[in-house]
Amino acid sequence: MTRTDLIALYEAAIAASGKYPRKGKANPYTSANGHMFSQINKDDQLGIRLPKARQQDLLDSHGAGPFKSYGATMRDYVCLTEEMLGDPALITALLDEGFAFVSAMPPGGKK
Repeated sequence: MTRTDLIALYEAAIAASGKYPRKGKANPYTSANGHMFSQINKDDQLGIRLPKARQQDLLDSHGAGPFKSYGATMRDYVCLTEEMLGDPALITALLDEGFAFVSAMPPGGKK
């Protein structure tokens, strides 16, 4: 999938939810409550931040693994597989789960 196609898919999933805006120019992302919960990295991969149990579920059911951005493994993120990217409803649902996950955290922000 090309970067342009991935961004279009990501933007469509965000629009389908309607709960949060897309941010970022070079590397699109979403955030809430001062915490980022999804991102497209420079390697054209989509990562979503989720609770540990859900991460394990996606590893078991879809083979989703850790997500890296600029060489660093992002804590609590899963990298969506090509199979997962083929299911726009799943992407929207996972984004909503990520939004709920970070919304329940204490507010983040600049340190």
